[in-house]
Amino acid sequence: MRRLTTILLAAAAILLLTSADKNKKGTTQGTGYPISPVQFTSVKVSEGFWGQRLKASREVTIPLAFSKCEETGRYENFVKAANPSEEYKVGGFSFDDTDVYKTIEGASYVLQTYPDKKLEAYIDSVLVIVAGGQEPDGYLYTSRTMNPKHPHEWSGSHRWEKVEELSHEFYNLGHMLDGAIAHYQATGKRNFLDIAIRYADCVIREVGSGPGQVDRVPGHQIAEMALCRLYLVTGDKKYLDQAKYFLDRRGRTAHRDSYNQSHVPIVEQDEAVGHAVRATYMYSGIADVAALTGDQAYIDAIDRIWDNIVSKKYYITGGIGASRSGEAFGKNYELPNAEAYCETCAAIGNVYVNHRMFLLHGDSKYYDVLERTLYNGILSGVSLQGDGFFYPNPLATEGGYERKPWFGCACCPSNICRFIPSVPGYVYAVKDDDLYVNLYMSNTLTQKVKGKEVVLRQETSYPWNGDVEISIDKNAAKEFSLKLRIPGWVRGEVAPGGLYSYADGKSLSYKVLVNGEEVSSDLNKGYFTITRKWKKGDKVSLHLDMEPRVVTAREEVEADRGKIAVERGPIVYCAEQPDNDFRVSGLLVGENPEMKVTDGDIVGHPIKKITLKGRYFTHGLNRGEMMIRDVTATLIPYYAWCHRGAGYMSVWLAKDFNAVEVAPCELLI
Repeated sequence: MRRLTTILLAAAAILLLTSADKNKKGTTQGTGYPISPVQFTSVKVSEGFWGQRLKASREVTIPLAFSKCEETGRYENFVKAANPSEEYKVGGFSFDDTDVYKTIEGASYVLQTYPDKKLEAYIDSVLVIVAGGQEPDGYLYTSRTMNPKHPHEWSGSHRWEKVEELSHEFYNLGHMLDGAIAHYQATGKRNFLDIAIRYADCVIREVGSGPGQVDRVPGHQIAEMALCRLYLVTGDKKYLDQAKYFLDRRGRTAHRDSYNQSHVPIVEQDEAVGHAVRATYMYSGIADVAALTGDQAYIDAIDRIWDNIVSKKYYITGGIGASRSGEAFGKNYELPNAEAYCETCAAIGNVYVNHRMFLLHGDSKYYDVLERTLYNGILSGVSLQGDGFFYPNPLATEGGYERKPWFGCACCPSNICRFIPSVPGYVYAVKDDDLYVNLYMSNTLTQKVKGKEVVLRQETSYPWNGDVEISIDKNAAKEFSLKLRIPGWVRGEVAPGGLYSYADGKSLSYKVLVNGEEVSSDLNKGYFTITRKWKKGDKVSLHLDMEPRVVTAREEVEADRGKIAVERGPIVYCAEQPDNDFRVSGLLVGENPEMKVTDGDIVGHPIKKITLKGRYFTHGLNRGEMMIRDVTATLIPYYAWCHRGAGYMSVWLAKDFNAVEVAPCELLI
């Protein structure tokens, strides 16, 4: 069977290279949001921090994911679906098809920054195999089609029977749509989009409240947000209507469970509960429908849920989902560190939610959450080399953690595969004659403002320093407003919601210059606005003070009482064993330690290290004896931990002695 797959790949590449529409990029019908996102196709990231991450995705992560799809039989499942047989034993997971879709999505984003005809041809060849597994009416779910009489044990005996539980038929649809839309936008080809539309149309025909339809909602959400994207690409309102149907019916069908947020109807929900990935995908869908329809009840619901997350259930690293049991949100203020689950997929979902909340409300606080999650909770989930992954991302450990090259349940690696290359699509946004600059990274933007082309070039070493220069390389729009996000961390706010606060008494500042002259502006929703008639060669210089900061959590967070965390700019720091010859849990650093920033590297990647002095407590040989020694602790960015072997690690450090875990006697270790 593997040989058959290889033959099909080669044959399909030849076929599609001769027929593809190679030059025309896919376009959307409109955005529909109060504020419009700037598509990834308009942003070319260059060197620097994110240039390195995109390079690792292109050269390592995506080839690895494609190879795993072949090695683990993902492609073979589609071949079997094209040639069904009762002899096939259907194994794996019912959502294994999505690893193929997600990897194609990530590769499509990469094609925009790094055009690659060989990669494009390989994707096309894979899509021939995918198309072969689709049934004549559009249904595409290999876990059933390859052996309809004995499908996957989670699938039920007929279509949609177990979709509210474990079949993942709608989940597969969601990832298929996301991958197909990215592929269409990057290449202009419809070969994947047409496959996905046929499956979406099959779902719409068979699932709903009409005669002959079944009343079902997704057991694992994501189809809601993907259908909204399909509506924006095609302009066909039936896809938006289906997304809203899925949300409207949630909590009203026979299946009701807080695990997948179906315990009560959407408009009655006010707390983030259950499986964190399912939750964030659904919350993203709610925000989409709220923005696209103006439904006030939906707006109110997602505002309440978002407030609950950031004020009571949000880790300083941007992670969410405290409980390993059910990969779920915990109770309010339940944020353990060593036991923290913080699934990588949940962090990605948190970015999706906050991006949509910004597009709905236009407030920079959503990007403050997004940025924190991006630089910490997500990046910790993939190695700097791009070849190793975390599923959970704890904030403390006594050892035993290491990144894996893949998982049987591969949702996190394939999600990272698609997410990292999509980051260019989060940098900018537009509304009328306002151009928002939301993230700082070296890139070139080509975007229409007021229907006229504008080209901006951004140069910066962010997140290692706070200096950003934006050059106007072309401006046909003449007068427009440039809106620069002034991050919460420079304005004295760790994160919206008040769950965390700075405790060092420092006051950072920022400065904006246009062509070398300082300009002023009152901040509106966290944005510094410059309105003028721009000309080619104009330069905007933004300076953000960037110093190490001491952070504390609210007293209600039991796990963090008597402790501090350290961050600098958007980066959260941790102490781990390779830099420190002592157990971090036995370290006392005080309330406001003096800190020093130095250059360093982790496996060849440049970082900024922070050192601080403290006292280390261990038990002595005699009963009741305690040994104390002065030490210098070295902190590294949290995202970079566990690259030099497994060992101790902690984000939170004791400021009070009662928070110190006195270490065993050093002579006995």
